[in-house]
Amino acid sequence: MMRLFCYTYSMSETALYRKYRPHTFHEVLGQDHIVRVLEGAIKSGNIAHAYLFCGTRGTGKTTAARIFAKEIGCGGSDLYEIDAASNRGIDDIRELREAVKTFPFEGKYKVYIIDEVHMLTKEAGNALLKTLEEPPTHVIFILATTDPHKVLDTVLSRCQVFTFKKPPIEILKELVLDVAKKEGKVLDHASADLIALLGDGSFRDTLVTLQKVLYSSETKKISAEEVEKITGVPKSAIVNDFISALNEQNAPHAFASIRQITAENIDISVFLKLVLTKLRAVMLLRIAPDMRASLADDFTVEDFKFLSELPVNKELKLSEVLTAFLEASDSVGRSFIPELPIELAVARLFEKK
Repeated sequence: MMRLFCYTYSMSETALYRKYRPHTFHEVLGQDHIVRVLEGAIKSGNIAHAYLFCGTRGTGKTTAARIFAKEIGCGGSDLYEIDAASNRGIDDIRELREAVKTFPFEGKYKVYIIDEVHMLTKEAGNALLKTLEEPPTHVIFILATTDPHKVLDTVLSRCQVFTFKKPPIEILKELVLDVAKKEGKVLDHASADLIALLGDGSFRDTLVTLQKVLYSSETKKISAEEVEKITGVPKSAIVNDFISALNEQNAPHAFASIRQITAENIDISVFLKLVLTKLRAVMLLRIAPDMRASLADDFTVEDFKFLSELPVNKELKLSEVLTAFLEASDSVGRSFIPELPIELAVARLFEKK
């Protein structure tokens, strides 16, 4: 069984996601619906004996668990973190069942954080049930998982379940700008928006990408073009050419753009995200012109000029185009040929004409 103490990171550590990990609930971003309930439970003294934190990677499940443990007075010697992917067998759970019987070293509670709990074997999960149902009064379990559907229903029923949401682009963008400033670098809004987009709804992945950019650049001020070069995302011109081809209903040029990104080994899913982001901006510029100022911050001057001046094609419904590429984005990860979903989306759009 793995035991780790509560973390206190120094400013000298190199990993930005560790260096800027929240240490209080006030610092937790994008999970107000969870923070509010947990703080209320602590204030009222209504502490449950078992919690289940669900959510995709990098949304702050383990961080929130550590903060919760600290807020209820759990000392470092009484905080235990177990990786269920490595400690998934029935013997590991039997060892845990024996360990919970001992009293805390420092405070009132012993807290056990079991990460990726869905990885426990069925036998181990069943062995955990009795302890979850009737743990010693000094023990609190916080289970975390990226896949709650794989957690035994009997385990779920014994926990208070909290679902962590993917943070929106706006929150990730603010995080990028704030951390870059603290690191002595300056990013424009378009650069921060691109890094946030690449973070794919994960605080950790966003800061990993930011670190790559900050440590690879020799300049204090980092442009969107430099971010594209460092991260290997498709150049803005390729995305714009593809959008122009769609707008002009020029099938050969659209497919040529797809061939180009494939030849350059560009991630199709990233390309689609950029296409969707820009097409959404075009739609909003046309139907909600009052958003023009706020949208301008998300792009370079050149890109915003391109999007603003894209000719209106009355035969092309942007809502249909966006829907087609949203469906393609969902299918990329399941496709044997990565570029096929986007090729099918283009083909269907032109077949309608």
